[in-house]
Amino acid sequence: MPQYNRRKFLGSGLKGLMVAGVATATIPELLSSCAPAKKVITTSFKTGMTQQPLPYAFSALEDVIDTQTMDIHYNRHAAGYSKNLVEAAAAEGVSSETSMEDLLPNISKYSTKMRNNAGGHYNHELFWKCMRPKREQNLPTGALLAAIENTFGSFEQFKLQFANAASGRFGSGWAWLYLNNAKTLMIGSTPNQDNPLMNVSEIKGTPLLGLDVWEHAYYLKYQNKRADYIANWWKVVNWDFVSQRYAALMA
Repeated sequence: MPQYNRRKFLGSGLKGLMVAGVATATIPELLSSCAPAKKVITTSFKTGMTQQPLPYAFSALEDVIDTQTMDIHYNRHAAGYSKNLVEAAAAEGVSSETSMEDLLPNISKYSTKMRNNAGGHYNHELFWKCMRPKREQNLPTGALLAAIENTFGSFEQFKLQFANAASGRFGSGWAWLYLNNAKTLMIGSTPNQDNPLMNVSEIKGTPLLGLDVWEHAYYLKYQNKRADYIANWWKVVNWDFVSQRYAALMA
C-alpha cells in the first residue's frame, strides 16, 4: 500500500481548495468553516426565578427612597415573591430554568399563586434596575427621548401622564411605560402584581419602566402621600437602563 507524504497531501489538498475558489481563505478560516455552527442565544434582559443582588446599597437612593424601606422591600417583600415562585414552579411542573419572559405570556395556564409570585418577582427585578442614585437633572436622551417627545408631545407631558397612571391606580399596583406589539410607546397601570407581559393583563406589551405604587414601597417615608413619592421618584430613574431596553426591543 503506497505511503502518503503528509506535506504532499496537504499541498494537493490546498490546490484542490484553490480550484474550488477558496484560495484566499486562511487555514484557520478553512477549519472553522467546517466546524458545526454554534447557536447564538440572546440572554439580554431575561429574568430568571432567582432574586438577583440589588445593584446598589440600600442607602443609595436616599433621600428619595429611605434605607429602611429599601431593606424591607428587597429582603422581605421581593424575596418572598422569588421564594414562593420557586415553590409554585416545582409544584406545577415548570422548569426552574424558565424565564419570566417565557412564563408570563402564558400565565393563565397556571395557579393564582404562580401568577401573583411570578408577576411580583418579575416586576421587582425590573424595578431595581430602573433606578440608580439620585441625579438632579435626570433625563432620557437619544432615541428614547425622541420617541417620548413624538408620542406624548414632550417629556413633561409624558411625566404628567405617567404620574396620573400611577396616582390613579386604586389600591395596590404598578405604573408602566411599555412598548405594545406595534412597538409604540404606551403608558398604563396594572393591579396587584400584574404586568403587560401577562396574557391576562388589560394592557399588553413589553415593559420599559415600572413604578411600584404598593404602599410598602413608600409608606415609611411618605405615609399616604403617593403623589410626593411619584414626583420625587423621577430623580432616581435609571434612564440609561431604560434606553438600553428600548434600543434592544426596537432593533
